[in-house]
Amino acid sequence: MVLPYGRQSIDEGDVAAVVEALRSDWLTTGPEVDRFEAAIAARAGVEHAISVTSGTAALHVAYAAADLQPGDEVVTTPLTFVATAAGAALHGAKIVFADVDPVTGNLDPQAAEAAVTDRTRVVAGVDYAGVPVDAPALRDLASRKEILFLEDAAHSIGSTLDGVPVGALADITTYSFFPTKNMTTAEGGAVVTADATLAARARSFKNHGLVRDRALQRHPDEGPWHQEVHAFGLNYRLPDVLATLGTNQLARLDAFVARRAAVKALYDEAFAGIDELELPTAPAGAAPAWHLYPLRVPAERRRAIFESLREQGIGVQVNYIPAYWHPVFEDLGYQRGMCPVAEDYYRREISLPMFPDLTDADVERVVAAVRHAVATVR
Repeated sequence: MVLPYGRQSIDEGDVAAVVEALRSDWLTTGPEVDRFEAAIAARAGVEHAISVTSGTAALHVAYAAADLQPGDEVVTTPLTFVATAAGAALHGAKIVFADVDPVTGNLDPQAAEAAVTDRTRVVAGVDYAGVPVDAPALRDLASRKEILFLEDAAHSIGSTLDGVPVGALADITTYSFFPTKNMTTAEGGAVVTADATLAARARSFKNHGLVRDRALQRHPDEGPWHQEVHAFGLNYRLPDVLATLGTNQLARLDAFVARRAAVKALYDEAFAGIDELELPTAPAGAAPAWHLYPLRVPAERRRAIFESLREQGIGVQVNYIPAYWHPVFEDLGYQRGMCPVAEDYYRREISLPMFPDLTDADVERVVAAVRHAVATVR
């Protein structure tokens, strides 16, 4: 049996919550969405949470909330899933990639600052593997340059930095609730912020841009049914059925985070002292919810080690091809070599299985397979 690199953890409480929602009067845009958003906002330590249909939708919505316009620039990391950049590009923005910290894989604040121009509107960091970005440095950069600091926290709900939860570190933060993430709504995501203006823009964009408040309408006397669209949006509404799953999952998040930390500790202990391996670490003050275990191996042997692990039934993955290597960016003129630290990280990275339902025996199986691959594959 293949051991996956990530998977959801669903219990009977989750099943019961979904069944109850299915039997209710509301399948979507109902009370479970409100309850879920309130719980997410509380967990993030901010006032506003806007649930959406995916982590990608969350990014698209967050960039809309930032009022991103064609020709604006967004500085971000290439060591991420392409959605971090695509969400901004779909608004017409130019993506400017800056290199990463060689230890964490997170956006390097100094590289980000060097990439900022007078057209930059947003600096977007990604919490790679669950390790929070250097939020104080990026917030300071954003403040000095009068731009928005966005944190792509697809990997990191449940993480903290100096005791502050991810969600309260940036101007606006996005979560993903895909099944492999730290908690799930099957598909889903959220945008969280302390800023009421950003929240209002986000909520409008995720619901077609509809204006129902008579005080804001251009033609408020049309009738009680009347609603208007002042700016285009999309339908990114999360259904009640999925929201109630999310609320139940959120109640288990601390247990998920604790088990992920325990799995990481087992891996760290097993691989300590193997010179060919570089283990993931977090900076002082960071308490990650480890979404990935990004092991780094010699670049010239990475593919052979990866294939050996797959042959041994270990469902490893690589996270990520540098975003500008995708043909959609190549066709826009982006070239390999732009961010050498990120490219080196990619060439050596293998993500080992990491999810709460991994047993100690599963971890031992992974460890044995890695040791075998490193020792025998050349």
